[in-house]
Amino acid sequence: MTFVSLPYEPRVIAATEARLEQIYQTAKLGLKGDALAFALDMTPAEYRALVSRDQMAQYAEERGRAEAEAEMAGVLRTAALAGDTKAALDILKHVHKWTAPQAVQVQVDQKISITHALEQAKSRIIEGYVIDSSEAVDAGTSNGLLDNRNEDGRHERTYASNPEKSTDL
Repeated sequence: MTFVSLPYEPRVIAATEARLEQIYQTAKLGLKGDALAFALDMTPAEYRALVSRDQMAQYAEERGRAEAEAEMAGVLRTAALAGDTKAALDILKHVHKWTAPQAVQVQVDQKISITHALEQAKSRIIEGYVIDSSEAVDAGTSNGLLDNRNEDGRHERTYASNPEKSTDL
């Protein structure tokens, strides 16, 4: 097995005038972070190292962004002045933090009668016979009813806790 030596020469990244112009133009296009570095034919680590070593690289990036924003603001302003209401509203909302006034009017004229509500509640109550569950278990049923047939052969259900009360089915 032979070892082949690969020549490696580290790149020297410097903030030359041409490099600063590239940074400016690329940032003006709107690229950020790693995309900005790759567009400059640099690795993200190389770009971060360049910015940390030379403040002019950071200045070129920030200036490119600022000029692009100023150009777009001018285009939007021109459109708004020409009568584009959507552009005018967007300027008001995003630049001037304006919000349209919202009027909400709620009117309630209904009065609540407590006595009427109690009468309605009482009319919905179902009258019934309450069975003690312990007596039902003692009688051998789970629902408290004893299922018997009377002399006619019809089913007759009798409450376990009250044998006198029965209903025919």
